[in-house]
Amino acid sequence: MNNTKWWQTAVIYQIYPRSFQDSDGDGIGDLRGIINRLDYLEHLGITAIWLSPVYKSPNDDNGYDISDYQDIMSEFGTMEDMEELIERAKLCNIRIIMDLVVNHTSDEHPWFIEARKGKDNPYRNYYIWRGPVNGGVPNSLRSTFSGSAWEFDEASGQYYLHLFSRRQPDLNWENSKVRQEVWDMMNFWLDKGVGGFRMDVIDLVGKIPDKEITGNGPKLHEYLQDMNRETFGKHDVLTVGETWGATPEVAKLYSDPDRNELSMVFQFEHIGLDQQDGGEKWDLKPLDVRELKQVLAKWQTELGNAGWNSLFWNNHDLPRIVSRWGDDKQYRVQSAKMFAILLHLMKGTPYIYQGEEIGMTNYPIQEISEAQDIETINMYQERIAEGYAKEDIIHSINVKGRDNARTPVQWDHSPNGGFTTGEPWLHVNSNYKEINVEANLKDPDSVFHCYRKLIELRKNNPIVVWGDFELVTRVPDQVFMYFRRYEGETWLVTANFSREPITLELPETGQAGEFIIGNYTRDDVDFKQLQLQPYEAFAVKLA
Repeated sequence: MNNTKWWQTAVIYQIYPRSFQDSDGDGIGDLRGIINRLDYLEHLGITAIWLSPVYKSPNDDNGYDISDYQDIMSEFGTMEDMEELIERAKLCNIRIIMDLVVNHTSDEHPWFIEARKGKDNPYRNYYIWRGPVNGGVPNSLRSTFSGSAWEFDEASGQYYLHLFSRRQPDLNWENSKVRQEVWDMMNFWLDKGVGGFRMDVIDLVGKIPDKEITGNGPKLHEYLQDMNRETFGKHDVLTVGETWGATPEVAKLYSDPDRNELSMVFQFEHIGLDQQDGGEKWDLKPLDVRELKQVLAKWQTELGNAGWNSLFWNNHDLPRIVSRWGDDKQYRVQSAKMFAILLHLMKGTPYIYQGEEIGMTNYPIQEISEAQDIETINMYQERIAEGYAKEDIIHSINVKGRDNARTPVQWDHSPNGGFTTGEPWLHVNSNYKEINVEANLKDPDSVFHCYRKLIELRKNNPIVVWGDFELVTRVPDQVFMYFRRYEGETWLVTANFSREPITLELPETGQAGEFIIGNYTRDDVDFKQLQLQPYEAFAVKLA
């Protein structure tokens, strides 16, 4: 392919640094811990690390509330450690993607401290302030973390906007000085040699709060084109935007190479499929696999060449997929591999979230006192006040809470799973003696080795990167099957989303040639009568 970008053939690994590896016994993961584990990531075969925020922060939202964009949180280490991580990773052919959080800052950022001093302060207009309306909040905008998005400031008699925690005031992107500050900060990191940016809730920066427009505001794409021109457009880097409301048409606006905005976006349409229509993420419904097939197939085909897909099941905000839509007990290994095979053989850039590659699971809690996450705690208090049953709220938390993804990585069977010699900041999952990196590395049939093989397949087979996608529709509801086709070659990928065996008859599919990868041992694949085991997934080359 001409004009191939390195990120089109890449596999990205997300590190949530608090929970990855602690090197100094304080119970909190750190940069030195990541440096010490680079050989593991090199062995896995990944191309780049997306690093969740390591900037200076008071940690109201675990680092997504930044008080200094050009300094490192002391718990994580120093700027020297950060520079060493960038350089040491390069020696392993791994790039570092920084998490860019520029919709909001911390309320402890010097800009906001100044802005609070009064209406005439030069930094006042870096944020969004409005007077009361009828003695109350300016309008009905709500915070993602519960309650109004407006916080009253006693001193000035005005409200400031926070679409997240009240300690995360929103920046005013209409102010050109704010945008210039962001460009300068991004160039500071690009000059240090980072491999790009993952852009937190970037679809919100064009908001027009007075019209209650938050996502996809009218100036959003103008801002992104300016950002591209002033910062990363001069570098060979990856940029991925977190865009919760994106449709394929909107995604093309972000990622069409001719528009000079971003490399790709994270879209979340598939992530909401186990949520009741019109409800919040905590209002659960069972996954309909038919809907999942339809949504993923749409994103595979509708972007065409005017956009690029990101492929993911997990991240720091989402529960573990093997617990969510798989079977994390009897068929944990099979269903973990099934999700891997299904996703990694699609078109786009796959993202692996730390611990996913060893089949880590959710951590159920009994009491809200066990939760750390601000979103979870706020929702619990709000729903208790609204009269929801405690058992129902805890059930929703155990299915969807963000702490599920944030329990420390399980490295071995020593205390705390080898994450820390101290008291871990968040409980380690009690299944660490069975589910850990060391056990995975020793077992040639482990989840880890399945991921490693999938990464190899992507590196060595252009069909995985560039092949056309076609969903197979004439199969039972619980079977997800698709073709990839490229330059005369055809692969067929099949996954059984059920704990029950399923028999298929697809004689028109033709003859299976080479068996590429699977999560069960198979002698052959006979499409005249194909018996799929529980959570079975495989890929074959068609003769």
